[in-house]
Amino acid sequence: MRVALLQICASDDVRSNRDVVLGLLREAAAQGADLVLTPEVTNIVSMDRAYQAEVLRRESEDETLQALQGAAAELGVWLLLGSLALKAEPPETRFVNRSLLVGDTGAIEARYDKMHMFDVQVSETETYRESSGYAPGSRAVIAKTPWAKIGMTVCYDVRFAYLYRALAQAGADILTVPAAFSPGTGPMHWQPLLQARAIETGCYVLAPAQTGTHEARKGRKRQTYGHSLIVSPWGEVLLDAGTEPGVFIADLDLAAVAEARRKVPSLTHDRAFEGPL
Repeated sequence: MRVALLQICASDDVRSNRDVVLGLLREAAAQGADLVLTPEVTNIVSMDRAYQAEVLRRESEDETLQALQGAAAELGVWLLLGSLALKAEPPETRFVNRSLLVGDTGAIEARYDKMHMFDVQVSETETYRESSGYAPGSRAVIAKTPWAKIGMTVCYDVRFAYLYRALAQAGADILTVPAAFSPGTGPMHWQPLLQARAIETGCYVLAPAQTGTHEARKGRKRQTYGHSLIVSPWGEVLLDAGTEPGVFIADLDLAAVAEARRKVPSLTHDRAFEGPL
């Protein structure tokens, strides 16, 4: 199974971001990718809620999604849109941070709304309140592909190990963690968390990321850490994309999932316990 991670530096210009991703998707398909993955908030990186309200659309009306569905069908590839920022259906007034798996016919095969909201104060100058603009999801999702079952997550979810264990025990072979990771936490936390999720579950972890300084016509600019990663079921980093945008290719041997779980079958070793009190 050949996968391609698209590492991008999205701005708050939805149309420009769409065109960049379309170009990279074609490049990935030309390199033989079966599954192409994009980062979190592929369609827009913006810190301005009012501006987002102006430019974002519901899923059924989103031009980025429609264009990429068409391209996936044309190119005959599967596409994991790491996430799109979308307007929710009424009565919810906040947005949703939605990961979508598009099949090679262009049809949407699975949807996952990010469950854990990034409400943190990394430093005196770096504060995020994702829940003020985005409604959290409530349902874990496993998607079937011709090669493997995929457990879908988004960015801050990576800190909640119970979600990944549940996905693996429900049959996931691959875990996706598209992200727009903070440079304040990235150097210390990004790679160890992804390796831990792989080791704990015996899954491949695919983590396409936003990178760099994101231009903004409205509101303040944002920075992200980059370093899109692929981690093997044994915890080995198979690919680190660094900090430059581009297409990053790797071939996965799905037999490695069963082998890692044979060596350390911890997914079958759960025990009931009491406490703590």
